[in-house]
Amino acid sequence: MLTSVDTDLMRVLADPLRLRIVTLLARETLCTTHLVEETGARQTNLSNHMKVLREAGVVDTEPCGRFVYYKLRPEVLAGLSERFAALAESARAAAENKRACP
Repeated sequence: MLTSVDTDLMRVLADPLRLRIVTLLARETLCTTHLVEETGARQTNLSNHMKVLREAGVVDTEPCGRFVYYKLRPEVLAGLSERFAALAESARAAAENKRACP
């Protein structure tokens, strides 16, 4: 069953730029400068999106000198994926169940 935390996470990932960021971070740990270059987003806009991803627990930060690196927390996405997989399995098992109309 999906929880309110899951639906909050889905809202966070529904934004196209944040989904692009997550996709990039799935390949490698990147700093803000790299993410600005890769996405074409303005630095302030990107920083706001990174704050949302951090608060949702999707990314971790790693300070490195004057830069901040971001890395994806795969267990967060895996947990959401497992809940969707359970829903899909439930739907397969219940494919023939149909409630009669009153």
